[in-house]
Amino acid sequence: MGFARSLFSLTATFILGASAFAAIGPQVKTASGVVEGEPTTDGKVMSYKGIPFAAPPVGKLRWAPPAPVEPWTGVRSAHDFGYHCVQSASYADMAFHDPGASEDCLTLNVWTPAASETSKLPVMVWIYGGGFSGGSTSERRQDGQYLAHRNVVVVSMNYRLGIFGFFVHPELTAESPNHASGNYGLLDQASAIQWVKQNIAAFGGDPSNITIFGESAGSMSVSAQMASPLSKDLIQKAIGESGSVMTTGTFPIESREQREKTDSAFALTTYGTAKLAELRRIPTEDIIRPIMATRPGPSFRPVVDGYFFPKPPAEIYAAGEQAHIPLLAGWNADEARGGVVGGNNRFSAEGFAAQANREFPTQSAEFLKLYSTATPEDAVASASDYAGDRFIAYSTWKWLEAHTTTGTKPVYRYKFALPNPGDRYHTPAVGAFHSDDIEYVFGTLDSRLEVVVRPEDRKLSEQMQDYWTNFARTGDPNGAGLPKWPVYGPSQWQVMVLDKNSAAKADSHRDRYLFLDNVWSKAQPAARPQ
Repeated sequence: MGFARSLFSLTATFILGASAFAAIGPQVKTASGVVEGEPTTDGKVMSYKGIPFAAPPVGKLRWAPPAPVEPWTGVRSAHDFGYHCVQSASYADMAFHDPGASEDCLTLNVWTPAASETSKLPVMVWIYGGGFSGGSTSERRQDGQYLAHRNVVVVSMNYRLGIFGFFVHPELTAESPNHASGNYGLLDQASAIQWVKQNIAAFGGDPSNITIFGESAGSMSVSAQMASPLSKDLIQKAIGESGSVMTTGTFPIESREQREKTDSAFALTTYGTAKLAELRRIPTEDIIRPIMATRPGPSFRPVVDGYFFPKPPAEIYAAGEQAHIPLLAGWNADEARGGVVGGNNRFSAEGFAAQANREFPTQSAEFLKLYSTATPEDAVASASDYAGDRFIAYSTWKWLEAHTTTGTKPVYRYKFALPNPGDRYHTPAVGAFHSDDIEYVFGTLDSRLEVVVRPEDRKLSEQMQDYWTNFARTGDPNGAGLPKWPVYGPSQWQVMVLDKNSAAKADSHRDRYLFLDNVWSKAQPAARPQ
Protein backbone atom coordinates (compact mmCIF):
# COMPACT_ATOMS: atom_id res chain seq x y z
CA MET A 1 0.00 0.00 0.00
CA GLY A 2 1.02 3.64 0.45
CA PHE A 3 0.80 6.68 -1.74
CA ALA A 4 3.12 7.83 -4.51
CA ARG A 5 5.32 10.68 -3.50
CA SER A 6 4.19 13.95 -5.00
CA LEU A 7 6.36 16.73 -6.31
CA PHE A 8 6.07 18.23 -2.86
CA SER A 9 7.96 15.33 -1.30
CA LEU A 10 11.13 16.27 -3.20
CA THR A 11 12.06 12.61 -3.28
CA ALA A 12 15.03 11.75 -5.40
CA THR A 13 17.08 8.69 -6.19
CA PHE A 14 20.83 8.95 -6.22
CA ILE A 15 23.25 6.51 -7.77
CA LEU A 16 26.50 5.92 -5.92
CA GLY A 17 28.56 3.20 -7.49
CA ALA A 18 26.31 0.16 -7.84
CA SER A 19 23.94 1.12 -4.98
CA ALA A 20 20.67 3.04 -5.27
CA PHE A 21 19.97 5.49 -2.42
CA ALA A 22 16.46 6.77 -1.64
CA ALA A 23 16.33 10.29 -0.17
CA ILE A 24 13.38 11.78 1.70
CA GLY A 25 12.72 15.50 1.42
CA PRO A 26 11.00 17.82 3.88
CA GLN A 27 7.58 17.60 2.16
CA VAL A 28 5.71 14.30 1.99
CA LYS A 29 2.24 13.60 0.68
CA THR A 30 -0.05 11.58 2.93
CA ALA A 31 -3.60 10.43 2.27
CA SER A 32 -4.92 13.56 4.01
CA GLY A 33 -2.53 16.12 2.57
CA VAL A 34 1.07 17.27 2.39
CA VAL A 35 3.15 17.60 5.56
CA GLU A 36 6.46 19.37 5.92
CA GLY A 37 9.04 18.08 8.36
CA GLU A 38 12.64 19.04 8.99
CA PRO A 39 16.02 17.37 9.38
CA THR A 40 17.37 16.58 12.83
CA THR A 41 20.50 18.39 14.00
CA ASP A 42 22.92 15.98 12.38
CA GLY A 43 20.99 16.01 9.11
CA LYS A 44 20.85 12.21 8.94
CA VAL A 45 17.19 11.84 9.89
CA MET A 46 14.02 13.60 8.77
CA SER A 47 11.50 14.35 11.51
CA TYR A 48 7.75 14.83 11.00
CA LYS A 49 5.80 15.66 14.15
CA GLY A 50 2.20 16.30 15.07
CA ILE A 51 0.58 14.64 12.05
CA PRO A 52 -3.13 14.00 12.71
CA PHE A 53 -4.15 10.37 12.17
CA ALA A 54 -7.77 10.81 13.29
CA ALA A 55 -10.27 13.62 13.72
CA PRO A 56 -10.22 15.53 17.03
CA PRO A 57 -12.26 13.39 19.49
CA VAL A 58 -14.27 16.30 20.85
CA GLY A 59 -17.96 17.17 21.10
CA LYS A 60 -20.02 14.26 19.85
CA LEU A 61 -16.77 12.38 19.13
CA ARG A 62 -15.84 12.34 22.82
CA TRP A 63 -16.07 8.63 23.73
CA ALA A 64 -16.43 7.53 20.13
CA PRO A 65 -14.13 5.43 17.94
CA PRO A 66 -11.54 7.52 16.08
CA ALA A 67 -13.03 9.17 13.00
CA PRO A 68 -11.21 9.91 9.72
CA VAL A 69 -9.10 13.03 9.41
CA GLU A 70 -10.58 15.84 7.34
CA PRO A 71 -8.14 16.39 4.44
CA TRP A 72 -6.35 19.72 4.23
CA THR A 73 -5.07 21.80 1.35
CA GLY A 74 -1.66 23.33 1.09
CA VAL A 75 1.28 22.24 3.20
CA ARG A 76 0.84 21.43 6.88
CA SER A 77 3.78 22.09 9.19
CA ALA A 78 5.07 18.96 10.95
CA HIS A 79 7.88 20.64 12.89
CA ASP A 80 6.36 20.39 16.37
CA PHE A 81 4.69 17.79 18.56
CA GLY A 82 0.94 17.96 18.91
CA TYR A 83 -0.90 18.38 22.20
CA HIS A 84 -0.61 15.51 24.65
CA CYS A 85 -3.85 13.83 25.64
CA VAL A 86 -5.60 15.01 28.80
CA GLN A 87 -4.51 12.77 31.65
CA SER A 88 -4.99 12.13 35.33
CA ALA A 89 -1.60 10.61 36.14
CA SER A 90 1.51 12.56 37.03
CA TYR A 91 4.91 10.87 37.02
CA ALA A 92 7.96 12.74 38.29
CA ASP A 93 10.27 11.51 35.54
CA MET A 94 7.92 12.38 32.67
CA ALA A 95 8.80 15.70 31.01
CA PHE A 96 6.71 16.66 27.98
CA HIS A 97 7.87 18.98 25.20
CA ASP A 98 4.59 19.85 23.50
CA PRO A 99 2.02 22.67 23.64
CA GLY A 100 0.13 21.16 26.58
CA ALA A 101 -2.91 19.01 27.28
CA SER A 102 -5.98 18.79 25.06
CA GLU A 103 -8.66 16.37 23.99
CA ASP A 104 -7.58 17.26 20.45
CA CYS A 105 -4.49 15.08 20.69
CA LEU A 106 -4.64 12.29 18.10
CA THR A 107 -1.38 12.95 16.31
CA LEU A 108 1.69 10.90 15.49
CA ASN A 109 5.34 11.45 14.64
CA VAL A 110 7.66 9.89 12.06
CA TRP A 111 11.46 9.73 12.07
CA THR A 112 13.02 8.34 8.93
CA PRO A 113 16.58 8.22 7.55
CA ALA A 114 17.21 11.17 5.25
CA ALA A 115 18.90 8.74 2.85
CA SER A 116 18.98 4.96 2.79
CA GLU A 117 19.95 2.11 0.52
CA THR A 118 16.33 1.04 0.13
CA SER A 119 12.95 2.71 -0.07
CA LYS A 120 11.38 -0.09 2.01
CA LEU A 121 12.75 0.21 5.53
CA PRO A 122 11.43 -1.70 8.56
CA VAL A 123 8.88 0.30 10.53
CA MET A 124 8.83 0.45 14.33
CA VAL A 125 5.66 1.85 15.92
CA TRP A 126 6.12 2.87 19.57
CA ILE A 127 3.33 2.88 22.17
CA TYR A 128 4.19 4.77 25.36
CA GLY A 129 3.41 3.67 28.90
CA GLY A 130 1.85 5.46 31.83
CA GLY A 131 -0.79 3.15 33.25
CA PHE A 132 -3.32 4.11 30.55
CA SER A 133 -3.73 7.37 32.45
CA GLY A 134 -0.56 9.30 31.56
CA GLY A 135 2.09 9.67 28.88
CA SER A 136 2.99 11.50 25.68
CA THR A 137 5.09 11.04 22.58
CA SER A 138 7.00 14.26 23.28
CA GLU A 139 9.31 12.92 25.99
CA ARG A 140 12.98 13.19 25.05
CA ARG A 141 13.68 9.66 26.24
CA GLN A 142 11.36 8.45 23.46
CA ASP A 143 12.91 10.52 20.67
CA GLY A 144 12.91 8.23 17.65
CA GLN A 145 15.73 9.88 15.72
CA TYR A 146 18.52 7.74 17.20
CA LEU A 147 16.88 4.40 16.36
CA ALA A 148 16.25 5.79 12.87
CA HIS A 149 20.04 6.00 12.46
CA ARG A 150 19.92 2.20 12.29
CA ASN A 151 17.97 2.24 9.02
CA VAL A 152 14.48 1.88 10.40
CA VAL A 153 11.48 4.20 10.33
CA VAL A 154 10.20 5.04 13.83
CA VAL A 155 6.62 6.16 14.53
CA SER A 156 5.01 7.17 17.83
CA MET A 157 1.40 8.11 18.48
CA ASN A 158 -0.70 9.77 21.15
CA TYR A 159 -3.78 7.90 22.31
CA ARG A 160 -6.63 8.82 24.64
CA LEU A 161 -6.05 8.17 28.33
CA GLY A 162 -7.98 7.68 31.54
CA ILE A 163 -11.65 8.58 31.51
CA PHE A 164 -11.39 9.98 27.97
CA GLY A 165 -9.89 6.76 26.64
CA PHE A 166 -11.62 4.03 28.62
CA PHE A 167 -14.99 5.26 29.91
CA VAL A 168 -17.77 2.67 29.58
CA HIS A 169 -21.46 3.57 29.52
CA PRO A 170 -24.67 1.78 28.50
CA GLU A 171 -25.68 4.66 26.21
CA LEU A 172 -22.31 4.42 24.47
CA THR A 173 -22.93 0.73 23.98
CA ALA A 174 -26.41 1.42 22.63
CA GLU A 175 -25.22 4.04 20.10
CA SER A 176 -22.38 1.83 18.88
CA PRO A 177 -23.03 -0.22 15.72
CA ASN A 178 -20.73 -2.81 17.31
CA HIS A 179 -22.64 -2.79 20.61
CA ALA A 180 -19.44 -1.86 22.44
CA SER A 181 -18.04 0.91 24.59
CA GLY A 182 -14.70 1.69 26.18
CA ASN A 183 -11.25 0.91 24.74
CA TYR A 184 -11.13 4.18 22.79
CA GLY A 185 -7.45 4.50 23.60
CA LEU A 186 -6.77 1.06 22.11
CA LEU A 187 -8.89 1.96 19.08
CA ASP A 188 -6.75 5.10 18.67
CA GLN A 189 -3.64 2.93 18.60
CA ALA A 190 -5.21 0.63 16.00
CA SER A 191 -6.16 3.66 13.92
CA ALA A 192 -2.58 4.93 14.06
CA ILE A 193 -1.27 1.53 12.95
CA GLN A 194 -3.74 1.61 10.07
CA TRP A 195 -2.44 5.09 9.18
CA VAL A 196 1.08 3.67 9.12
CA LYS A 197 -0.06 0.84 6.86
CA GLN A 198 -1.58 3.32 4.40
CA ASN A 199 1.00 6.11 4.47
CA ILE A 200 4.41 4.94 5.61
CA ALA A 201 5.67 4.05 2.13
CA ALA A 202 5.81 7.77 1.38
CA PHE A 203 8.28 8.13 4.26
CA GLY A 204 10.51 5.30 3.05
CA GLY A 205 8.93 2.61 5.23
CA ASP A 206 7.77 -0.87 4.26
CA PRO A 207 4.05 -1.21 5.06
CA SER A 208 4.43 -5.00 5.00
CA ASN A 209 7.08 -4.94 7.76
CA ILE A 210 5.58 -3.20 10.80
CA THR A 211 6.80 -3.90 14.34
CA ILE A 212 4.86 -2.52 17.28
CA PHE A 213 6.74 -2.03 20.54
CA GLY A 214 5.96 -0.45 23.88
CA GLU A 215 6.71 -0.32 27.60
CA SER A 216 4.41 -0.88 30.60
CA ALA A 217 0.90 0.15 29.46
CA GLY A 218 2.50 0.37 26.01
CA SER A 219 3.59 -3.26 26.32
CA MET A 220 0.11 -4.18 27.50
CA SER A 221 -1.16 -2.40 24.41
CA VAL A 222 1.17 -4.41 22.16
CA SER A 223 -0.27 -7.63 23.56
CA ALA A 224 -3.77 -6.19 23.08
CA GLN A 225 -3.18 -5.20 19.46
CA MET A 226 -1.85 -8.72 18.78
CA ALA A 227 -5.08 -10.15 20.19
CA SER A 228 -7.60 -7.84 18.53
CA PRO A 229 -9.15 -8.81 15.19
CA LEU A 230 -9.07 -5.10 14.31
CA SER A 231 -5.28 -4.87 14.24
CA LYS A 232 -3.63 -8.28 14.37
CA ASP A 233 -3.36 -8.55 10.57
CA LEU A 234 -1.66 -5.14 10.29
CA ILE A 235 1.50 -6.05 12.19
CA GLN A 236 4.38 -8.40 11.43
CA LYS A 237 6.37 -8.36 14.69
CA ALA A 238 5.90 -7.32 18.30
CA ILE A 239 8.13 -6.23 21.19
CA GLY A 240 6.82 -5.96 24.74
CA GLU A 241 8.74 -4.32 27.57
CA SER A 242 7.18 -5.08 30.97
CA GLY A 243 3.49 -5.82 30.79
CA SER A 244 0.61 -7.52 29.03
CA VAL A 245 -3.16 -7.77 29.11
CA MET A 246 -2.88 -11.40 30.21
CA THR A 247 -3.75 -10.13 33.67
CA THR A 248 -5.41 -13.09 35.31
CA GLY A 249 -3.58 -12.16 38.51
CA THR A 250 -3.89 -8.80 40.23
CA PHE A 251 -5.17 -6.55 37.39
CA PRO A 252 -8.16 -8.32 35.84
CA ILE A 253 -9.76 -6.90 32.71
CA GLU A 254 -13.43 -6.51 33.54
CA SER A 255 -16.41 -7.15 31.31
CA ARG A 256 -18.25 -4.34 29.58
CA GLU A 257 -21.33 -5.04 31.73
CA GLN A 258 -19.36 -4.66 34.95
CA ARG A 259 -17.83 -1.41 33.84
CA GLU A 260 -21.11 0.03 32.54
CA LYS A 261 -22.38 -0.12 36.12
CA THR A 262 -19.29 1.17 37.90
CA ASP A 263 -18.50 3.93 35.39
CA SER A 264 -22.10 5.17 35.28
CA ALA A 265 -22.21 5.25 39.07
CA PHE A 266 -18.94 7.18 39.12
CA ALA A 267 -20.31 9.73 36.64
CA LEU A 268 -23.49 10.26 38.65
CA THR A 269 -21.59 10.70 41.91
CA THR A 270 -18.84 12.88 40.45
CA TYR A 271 -20.63 15.00 37.85
CA GLY A 272 -24.21 14.88 39.06
CA THR A 273 -25.44 13.15 35.92
CA ALA A 274 -25.09 9.80 34.18
CA LYS A 275 -26.74 10.98 30.94
CA LEU A 276 -24.36 10.71 28.01
CA ALA A 277 -25.45 13.90 26.24
CA GLU A 278 -24.88 15.92 29.40
CA LEU A 279 -21.53 14.26 30.10
CA ARG A 280 -20.35 15.16 26.60
CA ARG A 281 -21.17 18.83 27.25
CA ILE A 282 -19.07 19.08 30.42
CA PRO A 283 -15.88 21.09 29.75
CA THR A 284 -12.65 19.13 29.66
CA GLU A 285 -11.24 20.71 32.81
CA ASP A 286 -14.41 19.93 34.77
CA ILE A 287 -14.19 16.28 33.72
CA ILE A 288 -10.59 15.84 34.80
CA ARG A 289 -10.40 18.10 37.88
CA PRO A 290 -12.28 15.87 40.36
CA ILE A 291 -10.28 12.85 39.19
CA MET A 292 -7.00 14.70 39.72
CA ALA A 293 -8.19 15.73 43.20
CA THR A 294 -8.69 12.11 44.29
CA ARG A 295 -5.69 10.02 45.27
CA PRO A 296 -5.74 7.23 44.43
CA GLY A 297 -8.19 8.18 41.72
CA PRO A 298 -10.57 5.91 39.84
CA SER A 299 -9.02 3.48 37.38
CA PHE A 300 -10.11 3.53 33.75
CA ARG A 301 -8.48 0.62 31.89
CA PRO A 302 -9.11 -1.67 28.92
CA VAL A 303 -12.30 -3.71 29.05
CA VAL A 304 -13.65 -6.82 27.34
CA ASP A 305 -15.98 -4.81 25.11
CA GLY A 306 -17.08 -7.46 22.59
CA TYR A 307 -15.55 -5.56 19.66
CA PHE A 308 -11.87 -4.71 20.10
CA PHE A 309 -11.78 -7.73 22.41
CA PRO A 310 -14.47 -10.20 21.26
CA LYS A 311 -13.63 -12.20 24.38
CA PRO A 312 -11.05 -12.02 27.18
CA PRO A 313 -7.54 -11.72 25.74
CA ALA A 314 -6.35 -14.76 27.73
CA GLU A 315 -8.97 -16.81 25.90
CA ILE A 316 -7.94 -15.35 22.54
CA TYR A 317 -4.34 -16.43 23.12
CA ALA A 318 -5.37 -19.81 24.52
CA ALA A 319 -7.34 -20.47 21.33
CA GLY A 320 -4.41 -19.40 19.13
CA GLU A 321 -6.47 -16.56 17.65
CA GLN A 322 -3.80 -13.87 18.18
CA ALA A 323 -1.47 -12.59 15.49
CA HIS A 324 0.98 -15.37 14.61
CA ILE A 325 4.07 -13.19 14.49
CA PRO A 326 7.52 -13.21 16.12
CA LEU A 327 7.47 -11.85 19.67
CA LEU A 328 10.32 -10.40 21.75
CA ALA A 329 9.36 -9.57 25.33
CA GLY A 330 10.60 -9.43 28.89
CA TRP A 331 10.88 -7.25 31.96
CA ASN A 332 13.33 -5.55 34.29
CA ALA A 333 15.08 -7.28 37.19
CA ASP A 334 13.80 -4.84 39.81
CA GLU A 335 10.39 -3.72 38.57
CA ALA A 336 9.14 -2.92 42.08
CA ARG A 337 12.23 -3.07 44.32
CA GLY A 338 11.84 0.61 45.14
CA GLY A 339 8.60 -0.20 46.94
CA VAL A 340 10.49 -2.59 49.22
CA VAL A 341 13.78 -0.79 49.91
CA GLY A 342 13.06 2.80 48.89
CA GLY A 343 11.84 5.82 50.81
CA ASN A 344 10.55 5.20 54.33
CA ASN A 345 9.75 1.55 53.77
CA ARG A 346 10.49 -0.73 56.70
CA PHE A 347 10.85 -4.21 55.27
CA SER A 348 11.02 -7.31 57.46
CA ALA A 349 11.14 -11.02 56.70
CA GLU A 350 8.34 -11.52 59.21
CA GLY A 351 6.14 -9.05 57.39
CA PHE A 352 6.82 -10.79 54.08
CA ALA A 353 5.89 -14.15 55.62
CA ALA A 354 2.67 -12.61 56.94
CA GLN A 355 1.89 -11.34 53.45
CA ALA A 356 2.43 -14.87 52.11
CA ASN A 357 -0.03 -16.23 54.66
CA ARG A 358 -2.63 -13.64 53.68
CA GLU A 359 -2.33 -14.11 49.94
CA PHE A 360 -1.68 -17.86 49.86
CA PRO A 361 -3.31 -19.13 53.08
CA THR A 362 -3.15 -22.82 52.15
CA GLN A 363 0.06 -22.66 50.11
CA SER A 364 2.28 -20.21 51.99
CA ALA A 365 4.88 -22.87 52.80
CA GLU A 366 5.29 -23.67 49.10
CA PHE A 367 5.40 -19.96 48.28
CA LEU A 368 8.18 -19.33 50.80
CA LYS A 369 10.22 -22.17 49.35
CA LEU A 370 10.07 -20.43 45.99
CA TYR A 371 10.64 -16.96 47.47
CA SER A 372 13.24 -17.77 50.11
CA THR A 373 13.70 -15.84 53.36
CA ALA A 374 16.62 -17.96 54.56
CA THR A 375 18.85 -14.90 55.05
CA PRO A 376 18.04 -11.19 55.35
CA GLU A 377 19.47 -10.66 51.87
CA ASP A 378 17.33 -13.48 50.48
CA ALA A 379 14.25 -12.01 52.10
CA VAL A 380 14.77 -8.56 50.56
CA ALA A 381 15.48 -10.09 47.14
CA SER A 382 12.43 -12.37 47.34
CA ALA A 383 10.12 -9.60 48.48
CA SER A 384 11.40 -7.36 45.68
CA ASP A 385 11.00 -10.13 43.13
CA TYR A 386 7.48 -10.93 44.27
CA ALA A 387 6.47 -7.27 44.24
CA GLY A 388 7.66 -7.10 40.62
CA ASP A 389 5.99 -10.38 39.72
CA ARG A 390 2.71 -9.26 41.23
CA PHE A 391 2.97 -5.84 39.61
CA ILE A 392 3.90 -6.71 36.05
CA ALA A 393 6.36 -9.57 35.51
CA TYR A 394 3.84 -12.39 35.88
CA SER A 395 1.51 -10.96 33.26
CA THR A 396 4.44 -10.60 30.85
CA TRP A 397 5.46 -14.21 31.53
CA LYS A 398 1.86 -15.31 30.93
CA TRP A 399 1.91 -13.60 27.52
CA LEU A 400 5.19 -15.24 26.54
CA GLU A 401 3.93 -18.61 27.77
CA ALA A 402 0.69 -18.33 25.82
CA HIS A 403 2.36 -17.26 22.58
CA THR A 404 4.96 -19.99 22.95
CA THR A 405 2.16 -22.54 23.38
CA THR A 406 -0.33 -21.48 20.69
CA GLY A 407 1.69 -19.23 18.37
CA THR A 408 3.60 -20.45 15.34
CA LYS A 409 6.50 -17.96 15.23
CA PRO A 410 9.68 -17.61 17.30
CA VAL A 411 9.56 -16.08 20.77
CA TYR A 412 12.52 -14.34 22.47
CA ARG A 413 12.57 -13.48 26.16
CA TYR A 414 14.86 -11.04 28.00
CA LYS A 415 15.63 -9.79 31.50
CA PHE A 416 17.00 -6.26 31.76
CA ALA A 417 19.37 -6.55 34.71
CA LEU A 418 21.92 -3.71 34.65
CA PRO A 419 21.48 -1.70 37.89
CA ASN A 420 20.73 1.93 37.11
CA PRO A 421 23.57 4.47 37.40
CA GLY A 422 21.51 6.84 39.51
CA ASP A 423 19.81 10.07 38.45
CA ARG A 424 17.55 12.76 39.90
CA TYR A 425 14.70 10.33 40.54
CA HIS A 426 16.40 6.96 41.15
CA THR A 427 19.21 5.62 43.29
CA PRO A 428 21.34 2.59 42.41
CA ALA A 429 19.75 0.81 45.41
CA VAL A 430 16.50 0.30 43.48
CA GLY A 431 18.34 -1.60 40.73
CA ALA A 432 16.92 -1.97 37.23
CA PHE A 433 13.63 -0.24 37.97
CA HIS A 434 10.36 -0.17 36.04
CA SER A 435 10.82 1.89 32.81
CA ASP A 436 14.62 1.87 33.25
CA ASP A 437 15.04 0.24 29.84
CA ILE A 438 13.44 2.97 27.71
CA GLU A 439 16.50 5.19 27.29
CA TYR A 440 18.66 2.16 26.47
CA VAL A 441 16.28 1.09 23.68
CA PHE A 442 16.02 4.59 22.21
CA GLY A 443 19.66 5.57 22.67
CA THR A 444 18.64 8.56 24.80
CA LEU A 445 20.60 7.98 28.02
CA ASP A 446 21.75 11.60 28.03
CA SER A 447 18.15 12.77 28.36
CA ARG A 448 18.13 11.68 32.01
CA LEU A 449 18.57 14.46 34.53
CA GLU A 450 21.69 14.45 36.69
CA VAL A 451 22.91 11.09 35.41
CA VAL A 452 26.53 10.05 34.97
CA VAL A 453 26.42 7.57 32.11
CA ARG A 454 28.87 4.70 32.54
CA PRO A 455 30.67 2.83 29.74
CA GLU A 456 28.54 -0.24 30.47
CA ASP A 457 25.40 1.85 29.93
CA ARG A 458 26.61 2.95 26.48
CA LYS A 459 27.58 -0.59 25.60
CA LEU A 460 24.24 -2.07 26.64
CA SER A 461 22.29 0.66 24.88
CA GLU A 462 24.15 -0.08 21.64
CA GLN A 463 23.40 -3.79 22.05
CA MET A 464 19.71 -3.24 22.74
CA GLN A 465 19.28 -0.87 19.82
CA ASP A 466 20.91 -3.50 17.60
CA TYR A 467 18.80 -6.34 19.01
CA TRP A 468 15.56 -4.37 18.69
CA THR A 469 16.21 -3.14 15.14
CA ASN A 470 17.53 -6.52 13.97
CA PHE A 471 14.31 -8.05 15.23
CA ALA A 472 12.26 -5.40 13.44
CA ARG A 473 14.16 -6.13 10.26
CA THR A 474 14.02 -9.95 10.23
CA GLY A 475 12.12 -11.29 13.24
CA ASP A 476 15.42 -12.42 14.79
CA PRO A 477 17.37 -10.16 17.19
CA ASN A 478 20.70 -11.82 16.49
CA GLY A 479 23.45 -10.17 14.45
CA ALA A 480 27.15 -9.74 14.03
CA GLY A 481 29.03 -8.86 17.20
CA LEU A 482 26.12 -9.59 19.54
CA PRO A 483 25.87 -12.33 22.18
CA LYS A 484 23.77 -15.19 20.82
CA TRP A 485 20.09 -14.90 21.78
CA PRO A 486 18.35 -18.31 21.57
CA VAL A 487 14.66 -18.85 20.89
CA TYR A 488 12.59 -19.22 24.06
CA GLY A 489 10.53 -22.38 24.35
CA PRO A 490 10.12 -25.87 25.82
CA SER A 491 13.34 -27.18 24.31
CA GLN A 492 15.32 -24.59 26.29
CA TRP A 493 13.74 -21.94 28.52
CA GLN A 494 16.58 -19.52 27.80
CA VAL A 495 16.46 -15.86 28.79
CA MET A 496 18.77 -13.17 27.39
CA VAL A 497 20.07 -11.35 30.48
CA LEU A 498 20.84 -7.80 29.34
CA ASP A 499 23.60 -6.60 31.64
CA LYS A 500 27.18 -5.38 31.77
CA ASN A 501 28.11 -8.65 30.07
CA SER A 502 24.94 -9.79 28.33
CA ALA A 503 24.43 -13.53 27.97
CA ALA A 504 21.66 -16.09 27.56
CA LYS A 505 20.92 -18.08 30.71
CA ALA A 506 18.45 -20.72 31.79
CA ASP A 507 15.25 -19.44 33.40
CA SER A 508 15.99 -19.94 37.08
CA HIS A 509 12.52 -18.98 38.33
CA ARG A 510 10.14 -20.84 36.06
CA ASP A 511 8.78 -22.73 39.06
CA ARG A 512 7.66 -19.43 40.61
CA TYR A 513 5.53 -18.48 37.63
CA LEU A 514 4.03 -21.93 37.33
CA PHE A 515 3.03 -21.66 41.00
CA LEU A 516 1.52 -18.19 40.59
CA ASP A 517 -0.27 -19.25 37.43
CA ASN A 518 -1.76 -22.27 39.14
CA VAL A 519 -3.14 -20.12 41.96
CA TRP A 520 -4.16 -16.95 40.13
CA SER A 521 -5.68 -18.53 37.02
CA LYS A 522 -8.09 -20.47 39.21
CA ALA A 523 -8.96 -17.43 41.33
CA GLN A 524 -9.92 -15.13 38.47
CA PRO A 525 -13.22 -15.80 36.64
CA ALA A 526 -13.30 -15.05 32.93
CA ALA A 527 -14.82 -11.72 31.94
CA ARG A 528 -17.02 -12.18 28.91
CA PRO A 529 -19.45 -9.68 27.33
CA GLN A 530 -23.03 -10.77 26.88
